Amino acid sequence: MADLAPYAVSTSNSRGRIHPDTEPSHRSEFQRDRDRIVHSTAFRRLEYKTQVFVNHEGDLFRTRLTHTLEVAQIARGIARELRLNEDLAEAISLAHDLGHTPFGHAGQDALNECMREHGGFEHNLQSLRTVDLLEERYAAFAGLNLCFETREGIIKHCSLENARQLGELGERFLSRTQPSLEAQICNLADEIAYNNHDVDDGLRAGLITLEQLESVSLFAQHVAEVRKVYSGLGGRRLIHETIRRMINTLVCDLIETTADNIARHRPRDLAAARLEPPLVTFSSDLQVAQRYMKRFLRSQLYQHYQVLRMANKAQRIISDLFSAFTSNPRLLPPQYQTLVDGDQVRRVADYIAGMTDRYAIKEHRRLFAVGEG
Repeated sequence: MADLAPYAVSTSNSRGRIHPDTEPSHRSEFQRDRDRIVHSTAFRRLEYKTQVFVNHEGDLFRTRLTHTLEVAQIARGIARELRLNEDLAEAISLAHDLGHTPFGHAGQDALNECMREHGGFEHNLQSLRTVDLLEERYAAFAGLNLCFETREGIIKHCSLENARQLGELGERFLSRTQPSLEAQICNLADEIAYNNHDVDDGLRAGLITLEQLESVSLFAQHVAEVRKVYSGLGGRRLIHETIRRMINTLVCDLIETTADNIARHRPRDLAAARLEPPLVTFSSDLQVAQRYMKRFLRSQLYQHYQVLRMANKAQRIISDLFSAFTSNPRLLPPQYQTLVDGDQVRRVADYIAGMTDRYAIKEHRRLFAVGEG
């Protein structure tokens, strides 16, 4: 890590861990964080949690796990090019969705509504709760005892009310300063991954068409380039080549724009970088193009009637489970009847948020279907 930029996070300027820990041998502190995340129970469950489509609908759609790996790959490449800490960028990327509910955003919205009178539910905060409290792997402490900078990067958004309860982690939301550049990279790597791969999955499912996408400038530009170079190309190869080129354009633009921002602001160290406006950004043209893509996906894919039908089923399952478990906590598995922080309703949310899509469906059947048990 000797070639890191002076404003990158390193072991020497890290704020460390909550609990004292032995110094790792033959790996950095952030490599240790990465390894702890990969070996966690919550990470394994990502394989059966989905983005847009419910897990049982097909094996080729992306899951939270494949999305997470794609984010980590993009973030590492960007961090390396900018002389930032790619191990930290990878660790944040691998942890950023650990607290996500089953059934994607529909599940999160449903659980948030259920928890409205109990502090709400937000998957970034649940990811932090998972790595700080819920994982049970070590004798010396609860959670994974990750470095401050990894934990900080997990919290992408946060209300001021919640920030006040997060202590040191919440300070930047109150003072309006920035997280590390590595955390900023992960935020936009996440955006690059889910926008482009939701396009791929939407086309695969037949919910959106190439003709519709050609009304979106970012897609239209790249599909035209592919058709010009490879006349007659069609099917999955045309789609994959177009998406590959879109991702490359976004990554290169992000690297070049960020490098220009850094050269203009010239942060002397990590502390100075935190005081600047966000330095990891797309160019203004690409920001506009990304906004149009998001609007298209929201209106044509996420609001598609078939997706809304799936979301409605998911919300019903989450709501039913929440009502059953809060009405009678003895229905919970024994380990979830043991309180982590004295809050039984929050423990119900922990249990539901930790479920995979298929486990939530099975648990719903066990509780509500005659003949199941």
